Amino acid sequence: MELSNKFEYAVLSLVALAGCYATGESLQIREIAARQNIPNRYLEEILATLRRGGLIKSIRGIKGGYILARDPRKMTLLDAFRCIEGLDAVGREQNSTSTTVETEVIQEMWQDARQAAYSVLEKYTLHDLCEQREKRRQIELMYYI
Repeated sequence: MELSNKFEYAVLSLVALAGCYATGESLQIREIAARQNIPNRYLEEILATLRRGGLIKSIRGIKGGYILARDPRKMTLLDAFRCIEGLDAVGREQNSTSTTVETEVIQEMWQDARQAAYSVLEKYTLHDLCEQREKRRQIELMYYI
């Protein structure tokens, strides 16, 4: 089970915005793209999806850009996943033309695996990711001293 590049870029964008949440600073597309190494054109599409999904807000004007729509402590990775991959992605079933006992068992196991993955995504917030990032940065700084 792999996560899409689109979802990964969305999370990177949200983490960049979460880092500015406390100050209320907005970030422009080019700033997010540069900080997270995301292609500008692709990022525009991702941010539009996140905005339509209610996870971020856009601010117009000379100091405009994007901000999180709510506290990063209350925004889970599952929220981002649902927004990017679609609400039905969580409950998507594998359609099979043949229904045998074996395929039913495999589908049940796969459903359990997806539920476990979604539980992990629901467990972590953007704030958690920001804290982990800062811890790793501190370790890197200590290594170079």
